[in-house]
Amino acid sequence: MHEVIDALEIKKQGIYLDLTLGRAGHSLEILKKIHENGSGLLICFDKDIQAIKESEPKLKKISDSYILIKSDFRYLTNELKKLNIEKVDGILADLGVSSPQLDEISRGFSYSQNTKLDMRMDLDAKLDAYQIINFWDEAQIEQILYDYGDVKFAKAIAKSIIKNRPIQTSFELNEIIKKSLPAKVIREKNPSKAIFQAIRIAVNDELNALDDLLSQIPNLLNVNGKLAIITFHSKEDIKVKKFFQKLSYIDPKLNKLPIQINKNWKQKKFLPSEFEIRNNKRSRSAKLRVITKLG
Repeated sequence: MHEVIDALEIKKQGIYLDLTLGRAGHSLEILKKIHENGSGLLICFDKDIQAIKESEPKLKKISDSYILIKSDFRYLTNELKKLNIEKVDGILADLGVSSPQLDEISRGFSYSQNTKLDMRMDLDAKLDAYQIINFWDEAQIEQILYDYGDVKFAKAIAKSIIKNRPIQTSFELNEIIKKSLPAKVIREKNPSKAIFQAIRIAVNDELNALDDLLSQIPNLLNVNGKLAIITFHSKEDIKVKKFFQKLSYIDPKLNKLPIQINKNWKQKKFLPSEFEIRNNKRSRSAKLRVITKLG
């Protein structure tokens, strides 16, 4: 966690955003820095009302220099306009499902616990996993399995899902998945992991929301402002990596000119340490990418 906080280089009177509040792990550390350094402000976003309710008492113990907003981060600019804020000094987004959401069986994110099919990060949202599995057509299901989970037997699985409707629970879906695949594939690794991930991404429109977020960043950051994004799977990371590369790109032809070309953006990448992986197995696949606006 300290790499994330250090990367933001929190300064006096700065405005910082935690776009994925969760249970306030990062927000607490940012707020401590703000409280120590001066009169800055932390603005926290989360579309899970439970996260906001559980986090607020923790934040209150440190400082009142924060604002909590129940919203998807894709609406970031509009929410900031309501606060008359145009520019910020640092933005953090820890993508994917939070550990408490995974651990809470009733939320339906886990394929290893028998529960209803849900997977909504925002419990006010209308679309859930049950609707996708039981009402989307075969082509739609095949497409999300392929696009969001790189599922090799997406067509066979989608066909089997349609055939076995209605499907109520995660274990029912697990059995249908197993029956759709060759035994060799099942022995190699649990196929449910990628399939549940694909369904979750579709339920929460995660990749489109990420695109919406990234498109707003150049206009939101102050000079020397930083964006830090933690990703957990390749689909997210590729989007972030390409976006950072696009911002940082300088045409090689310009380097041949007899003038100094100043970069407008600088990027870095961090991977979890062995210590962090030992203490938090879920961090194994995490990547932290940080980009700084130089001008």
